[in-house]
Amino acid sequence: MMRIKTPKPGRIRRELDKRAPKLVETGKKTLVLHGTKTSSVLNSVLTEIYHLKKDNAVKFSRKNDNIRPFESGGETSLEFFSLKTDCSLFVYGSHSKKRPNNLVLGRTYDHHIYDLVELGIENFKSMDSFSYDKKIAPRVGSKPFFAFIGEAFESSDELKHLKEVLLDLFRGEVVTNFNLAGVDRVYICLALSPNRIFFSHCALCLKKSGTSVPRMELVEVGPSMDMVVRRHRNPDDSLRKEAMKTAPQLSKKKEKNVVKDAIQGKIGKVYIPEQKVGSVPFANKSKGVKRERREAKTRAIKSFVNIAHFISLKQTKENKIKKITENSSKELEKKSIEKKHYHSYSTVRIENRDEESEQKGR
Repeated sequence: MMRIKTPKPGRIRRELDKRAPKLVETGKKTLVLHGTKTSSVLNSVLTEIYHLKKDNAVKFSRKNDNIRPFESGGETSLEFFSLKTDCSLFVYGSHSKKRPNNLVLGRTYDHHIYDLVELGIENFKSMDSFSYDKKIAPRVGSKPFFAFIGEAFESSDELKHLKEVLLDLFRGEVVTNFNLAGVDRVYICLALSPNRIFFSHCALCLKKSGTSVPRMELVEVGPSMDMVVRRHRNPDDSLRKEAMKTAPQLSKKKEKNVVKDAIQGKIGKVYIPEQKVGSVPFANKSKGVKRERREAKTRAIKSFVNIAHFISLKQTKENKIKKITENSSKELEKKSIEKKHYHSYSTVRIENRDEESEQKGR
């Protein structure tokens, strides 16, 4: 038995989560590819379909030999490419003597073939063959209108099936609301017979009408072609029933004490208990207390610095006074010693003089 390994890297797990089923699905991507042999007309058709869905499409340029969607076993490669690129729609082109300019449109469910429509392309006109002002060209990502003209879209099974596939192919991402300025194109599908339609792509051009409502004109910008339904394959009833299942909607939580009024809107009641302001304890770690503590700390530091500076100044002053007193005392001692020495010398000299005078008198 083969063991299935769960991916460990986060990047791979996130990518698998994106591809997993969701309650609200994202826009469907389209895979554009061709078979072993194609014609120049079919290459142009595939290229222009890719340009119309460029924001949400993947195009393969290599030939694919093993793809035959209507044959058993021929859809294996197609389903693999669908899984690899995460595309739920595909457009496959091939050309042969039996089926020239053959275009296959299909959808997948859980990356398996869901339904198929095979078309023959006739009277093709590319975008380059139409001349118009490039300012009115549809922008990438804009939402289109669809116009299905003819009773055959409701009575013929082939055209009814083709209508579903075309809507899925060209409508883009499903949105709840959008800006009308972003709706700038129209896809026109005209039923010519029970198995043949005329497909055209037009741009919407708003003109002045003299009133508040502008006049709308259609300017054909291409491509345009005739599509002939050759073969189609509807899904099984069981598969259709499984694919049409919708997830249960999440129930909203009941809002208590809320009343909606037509004039005032939403009105709510808020019940506030009695507040005992006098007995409410204040938190010790509140921001205000912390700020007061910080301020008291800074004040204490400043006062301590001032006191230390004052003490140092006082000590230096005392040292200077002490030094001055010591110097003055030393000088006084020195002067007193010198004075004593001079006094003794003068007395000796006076005595000598007296002796000399006595000797002379004799």
